[in-house]
Amino acid sequence: MLQAGERVHVGGPHFEDFEIGRVFAGPAMTLTSGHAALHQAIVGDRMGLSLDAGLSHAVTGRSEPVAHPNLVCDVSIGQSTEPTFRVRGNLFYRGLVIQRSVHLGDTLRTTTEVVGLKQNRPRPDGTASGLVALRIRTVDQHGEPVLDYWRCPVIPLRDPSLQTGHADRFESIPKELDMDAVRAAVPRDWAFRAARELMPGAHAGDLTAGTVYEIEGRDTVTTAPELARLTLNVAKTHTDADGGAHGNRLVYGGYTIAVAAAQATRALPNLLSIVAWRGCEHTGPVFEGDILATELTLEAVEPVDLRDDACALLDLRAVVHAHRAGEDAPAPVLDWRFIGLMA
Repeated sequence: MLQAGERVHVGGPHFEDFEIGRVFAGPAMTLTSGHAALHQAIVGDRMGLSLDAGLSHAVTGRSEPVAHPNLVCDVSIGQSTEPTFRVRGNLFYRGLVIQRSVHLGDTLRTTTEVVGLKQNRPRPDGTASGLVALRIRTVDQHGEPVLDYWRCPVIPLRDPSLQTGHADRFESIPKELDMDAVRAAVPRDWAFRAARELMPGAHAGDLTAGTVYEIEGRDTVTTAPELARLTLNVAKTHTDADGGAHGNRLVYGGYTIAVAAAQATRALPNLLSIVAWRGCEHTGPVFEGDILATELTLEAVEPVDLRDDACALLDLRAVVHAHRAGEDAPAPVLDWRFIGLMA
């Protein structure tokens, strides 16, 4: 028991504090219309199924609107950030498939397990860090799986001279997306025919693989810490100007991804959902005030036959650049390959 007046430091683990098998559990979160509205205001969601309750009901059969898939992923990632309070960056996300649609009113619970550790070589500036492979599992209020994926943050050492001996190679973590899992995640009970009837414009059958969309409308990064806080993300680098690896507060990567998704729906306004990520490389830091521009490539269209209805999986690649005052050329900041769903 603590003594009266005793001081307790509250923070997060350094690399040498991690142990294989340790499990962290963040607070559960029930998604509400308030979360959806604030998420939309910050990143500009334009996905019709999460904006139009009537359309959502006609397609999904549920009275509660669909939650935007980026909101779902951001909450899951945010719930996993207790152990990554000191994160400097993320090496990878792997295996991310949204296994079932989430609706407003659903509750997300996430556990984060340490499954691999690898110490990096010391940097010339004398600092040291390591890679922490995490398996993140998110379920709904019924215990049904929503997400099960791997994330690999870079975490600093408290003692840069320490040799932990951790040298895992992460070979058990698959590098390629399991497409059978992606196909299994396509909602079999959705009425895709209703989407085609109620949403004017181009649908999957009208698209051509190889098309490149140069999206003119750009978005200025504002209120980035608010998205981190909204989604329970406690990583210091996103809210503390002294906590970043670049000498500045770093914008949460999910912000950049969500803006890319919003810009993608300008090119493909009938995109129903995002069901998986093939890969996500943050190719450069993003800062408040950056102006983000996306080029979207439709790499492939895979039809999915569902008894008397049909839809398609779209292989998409969003490459994002940041335009900054005082810099002549835009800086690459994101290369995100994801799989969308369209009727």
